[in-house]
Amino acid sequence: MASANSFDAIPYDDVEDTVMTGEAVALELRPTGFALAAAGAAIDFLVYGVGGTLFIVFAVILPLSVSSLGTDSATLSAFLSASIVLVLVVIPVAVELLSHGKSLGRLAVGARIVREDGGAIGFRHAFIRNLAGLVEIYATLGGIAAIFGLLNGKSKRMGDYFAGTYSQYERVPKAVEPTFGVPVELQSWSLTADVARIPNRLAQRMTKFLRQANELTPTTRDHLAAQLAREASIWVFPVPAVNPELFVAAVIALRRDRELAALRLEQTRLDQLRAALTGLPHDFPDRG
Repeated sequence: MASANSFDAIPYDDVEDTVMTGEAVALELRPTGFALAAAGAAIDFLVYGVGGTLFIVFAVILPLSVSSLGTDSATLSAFLSASIVLVLVVIPVAVELLSHGKSLGRLAVGARIVREDGGAIGFRHAFIRNLAGLVEIYATLGGIAAIFGLLNGKSKRMGDYFAGTYSQYERVPKAVEPTFGVPVELQSWSLTADVARIPNRLAQRMTKFLRQANELTPTTRDHLAAQLAREASIWVFPVPAVNPELFVAAVIALRRDRELAALRLEQTRLDQLRAALTGLPHDFPDRG
């Protein structure tokens, strides 16, 4: 029979992109891929570019009427500069604040700008991002933004580094989680096994491992199974001499089935007491 130390200790690394909140809750967040981020930026570039084109037209037409309007070139230049800032900075900032990090392009690809901790952005974040966008997007036609986006895992552009933000992808498909049962090799063992209440964090890691096992390389799969089996073995007696992955699957299935049976038994007892708990005493009138 294997002992509690028969499983090799291998560090467990969580490959998901997680953010730990102040309440010690791990949030699984998914950054927007480079292609989708670029597509959203291109849509926004075209939308705001229409406004910029209109101002270019004005920049050609208005100088022709300067003499007739009595407006000097300095006033005209100030007007055009203020108009460009309004279209390329003020309006995008207002759109991001009112839509909580979205824009027309990001709405189309399912993305949203958030802080590094996953929270909603504020005026400072939106203003810094769009101010930097004048250089990295409009002045270089997106060249600087593309270089920055390709050189980091979250597709962050230069403005995101300055503002402490990134683009979060929100259209994550809901995965159908498989239901695991006790392996056939451990059916007889499960009838008499004593499985104590496993810490929730460990149980979550074991469940996540079983869901992602088929996506791991054989070496990584064996190492993680051995690590989780070693940690879970101190809560189980007796520890069967089986493959660590089978042991993990059996413990999770047994823990789930026994807790479900306990909840059903509790509900059955509550149903039996419902009449006594909600009914009126003997011969007590019901006054509505």
